[in-house]
Amino acid sequence: MNKPFLKIIDGKRYNTATATEVAQWCNNYPTSDFKFCWEILYRTSKGTWFLVGQGGAQSKYSRSYGNHGSCGGRDLIVLSETEAKAWLEAHEQNEALESYFADQLEDA
Repeated sequence: MNKPFLKIIDGKRYNTATATEVAQWCNNYPTSDFKFCWEILYRTSKGTWFLVGQGGAQSKYSRSYGNHGSCGGRDLIVLSETEAKAWLEAHEQNEALESYFADQLEDA
């Protein structure tokens, strides 16, 4: 996913070339596997969060192909701040959590 990705949603431009990459996650399946999934979380200069991901035919990024088939795909998903924080927690991205959500964390 090293090519810049641009998507316009509701008149807003989401561009990986101008946003800050916050964290990456991969499920460690080979890229040839139908279950392969790779996601990168970004934050725009205005503070908007979005996820760019790609995956195989059995991943959440799959696309319909023909009448009964599917193939791998790539997409951009806009996230709320709460969803971005949850994504970071779910993927154990502790350094990014400390950087972006330190004021929302507390010691146990």
